[in-house]
Amino acid sequence: MKIMAFSDLHLSAPHAAELVAASAQADLVIGAGDFCNGRKGLDRAMSLLTGIAKPLITVPGNAESAEELRTAALPETHVLHGEALEIEGLQIFGMGGGVPETPFGDWSYDLSEQEAEALLSRCSRADLLICHSPPKGQGDETSTGLCVGSQSILRAVERLQPQLALFGHIHDSWGFRGQVGNTVTANLGPVPSFFEVGL
Repeated sequence: MKIMAFSDLHLSAPHAAELVAASAQADLVIGAGDFCNGRKGLDRAMSLLTGIAKPLITVPGNAESAEELRTAALPETHVLHGEALEIEGLQIFGMGGGVPETPFGDWSYDLSEQEAEALLSRCSRADLLICHSPPKGQGDETSTGLCVGSQSILRAVERLQPQLALFGHIHDSWGFRGQVGNTVTANLGPVPSFFEVGL
């Protein structure tokens, strides 16, 4: 299966147009959160993506809550937050939000490591793990050199060993590719990234 994935659209119309055009080459499209900015403009962000004609699976970022994303999501869009989904034999688990809590204030949709651990514990098997936040030590380095990823997400990747662990959130590490055991990890950013997964 050919997957196109992205994160952190942040209401960018040029990036959205590029994503919509590129989605024609994919079997499945993944949006790993932060479609809008500061909990504002989510309906507009979704309208920018209306040309995506393939199945779209999303998780909330820290710029929108799970409930807000479910309300605004396009028809035929799957919103996952502590939930699993199977598509054509591919087992997918998703969890959004900023993990651990960000310093951005009340507008940010964040989870503690304990809250994230509880959601991730619902998953016993995954071919694809989609989170908004990165695992600790994987594409989580800020411009000041801090590694701000999640220990609970890292433990989930180590336990589940999905084929892919996809995320965003840390803009300074967009484009990162790494590996945890047999799992390929990727900090996506708002450009099309393509992956092939076996079923």
